[in-house]
Amino acid sequence: MKRTLRYILFYSALIGVWALLAKLHVWPPYIFPTPWGVAETLWAGFADHSFWIAIGVSMKRMLIGYGISVVLGLILGLGVASNKFLEDTVGGLLVSLQSLPSICWLPIAVLWFGLTEKAILFVVIMGSLLSVTISMETGRKQLPKIYSMAGRNLGARGLRLFLHVTLPASLPYIVTGLKQGWAFAWRSLISGEMIFVSLGLGQLLMMGRDLNDMSQVVAVMILIIALGYLVDGLIFKTIESRLQQRWGLATA
Repeated sequence: MKRTLRYILFYSALIGVWALLAKLHVWPPYIFPTPWGVAETLWAGFADHSFWIAIGVSMKRMLIGYGISVVLGLILGLGVASNKFLEDTVGGLLVSLQSLPSICWLPIAVLWFGLTEKAILFVVIMGSLLSVTISMETGRKQLPKIYSMAGRNLGARGLRLFLHVTLPASLPYIVTGLKQGWAFAWRSLISGEMIFVSLGLGQLLMMGRDLNDMSQVVAVMILIIALGYLVDGLIFKTIESRLQQRWGLATA
């Protein structure tokens, strides 16, 4: 209850400051929109279904691109962690590539795939693949050897050892990487959707800019933030909480 009250007070104060600055005309209305102007834009966007369509298109791309990056990242990370040659070669490359901003993949995506859906998916995959891969590699390396030894003594080998021992024990690290990968993929998606007519949230953001409609720009930004917050709260925080309880790490 106290936490909810803090949220209400904080965001009420934030909107109050926003409204005050808008009333004082510190910046012109076409640069700094009012809260009620953004609220009207949100209402209109949902009423004419343009926001619903954009959310559906963007989330579909996210699920496809992120799903591919998770599968590839888990396989690649496990391979790097299990093979000394791959660790010395591919492992170093992965760490170097992670410092590359995901938006840098946009020119390559356009040149390779053109202004197509594949270009956006490529950017999403590359935006999250490295985080998932490195988290899988870290989780596998941090696994105490006694776990694997115990699993083998109990008769687990190969795939069974991975599914019943290695993977569950590595989950805290993997979930952290998945969460970070989702955030990177989400940013990459919005950047990719800005490059051409794509029907997603990124396109609506660019339309607002082209039309000099700051209310739409801010409204779409709020939607992007809200969706990211919902996914993090409903999925990743729930998984993290259950893992903490399972491993005895939850606070009292």
